[in-house]
Amino acid sequence: MPEPYDVITMGRIGVDLYPLEVGVPLARVETFGKFLGGSPTNVAVAAARLGRRTAVITRTGQDAFGAYLHQELERFGVDARWATAVEEYPTPVTFCEIFPPDDFPLYFYRRPKAPDLEIHAPDLDLDAVRDARIFWMTGTGLSAEPSRSATLAALAARDARQAGSRPAGAPRTATVFDLDWRPMFWDGGDDSTEAPARYREALAQVTVAVGNIDECAIATGEREPYAAARALLAAGVELAVVKQGPKGVLAVHRDGTTADCPPLPVEVVNGLGAGDAFGGALCHGLLAGWPLDRIVRYANAAGAIVASRLACSSAMPFPDEVDGALAAGAVTADTPGAADRAAPAAAAPPAAAGPHAPGDGAAPADRAAPAAPAVPADRGAVPAAPAAPADPAARVGPGGPANPAAGAGS
Repeated sequence: MPEPYDVITMGRIGVDLYPLEVGVPLARVETFGKFLGGSPTNVAVAAARLGRRTAVITRTGQDAFGAYLHQELERFGVDARWATAVEEYPTPVTFCEIFPPDDFPLYFYRRPKAPDLEIHAPDLDLDAVRDARIFWMTGTGLSAEPSRSATLAALAARDARQAGSRPAGAPRTATVFDLDWRPMFWDGGDDSTEAPARYREALAQVTVAVGNIDECAIATGEREPYAAARALLAAGVELAVVKQGPKGVLAVHRDGTTADCPPLPVEVVNGLGAGDAFGGALCHGLLAGWPLDRIVRYANAAGAIVASRLACSSAMPFPDEVDGALAAGAVTADTPGAADRAAPAAAAPPAAAGPHAPGDGAAPADRAAPAAPAVPADRGAVPAAPAAPADPAARVGPGGPANPAAGAGS
């Protein structure tokens, strides 16, 4: 019998085309870097960087960008056997703008339909999904068929495993729902009546839920962090992780254990992808069986490191980097690590004061003086997509709380 994967993620993948010029509007950017993207795919990369055996269930276009993504998955050590091609649709491309500390608009090109929404239930390797130590799915996977039915089929397989008895010494198992609220992917956007019902359906079959305040509100109707955590537990999960922007991260377990952790100070370059690093580190800590407080602090540090870098996937930290940030109590230029192992060179960000302590502040409009650092795991608020955009991209951001590290990857 094959060895179970530590982590299998399912959902979005695409090519991130990020400016190599910080603080420049997209219309004036002249140089871009090309990166592997897609939030659940980034989570798989993040967990692989921390030494975990990972795989991703997704689909690309049958095109050059799809070939690039397969190449990158292999380079990052993520098993791509379930990343298959769709002939009918092109590989998605996502652009962003980079205005530290808290403005990182995203432009999704996923039309007429993204291949990663063409995952079919009959094609799933349910044995592998069932046996994986952690299975990670997202709200976006519930937004359209056939991905919705495939995601629910995977959850049903996981639910059957969780209902049974686990042999003594068997690996710790978690099924994680990244609430991942992207209104432009749903009919009705922020006013979608279907999304809350689909979220509740999935919550009944998972053991861990992770989301920021806006995402928790979609899932539970609650915006106060402790109320949201209690509502997630009442919906069926064992562990609720509520990301609160500049206030840090609240994690509440069904057994009564609580961790309310502040963010790690960081000088933000690009907050996108920080939440995915948080997710990969969360998986790592759950697999290690660490106490809840240690898991959240470790995940905070991983996210802060990515917030200090330009890219998403190639910025995911190695263990020595996370350990260094924790030892220093902040992400600084002296933090030990291997940033040059994968990330390309980029234009330097605007000059700013040294790392900020929680509670510092500056007007978000002042891009040269970053506002208070926040937990890098939080995506921040995500406004609805504009009606009938002039271009084929769906724009996300800026919006949200003053959170210089806000943002998961594309």
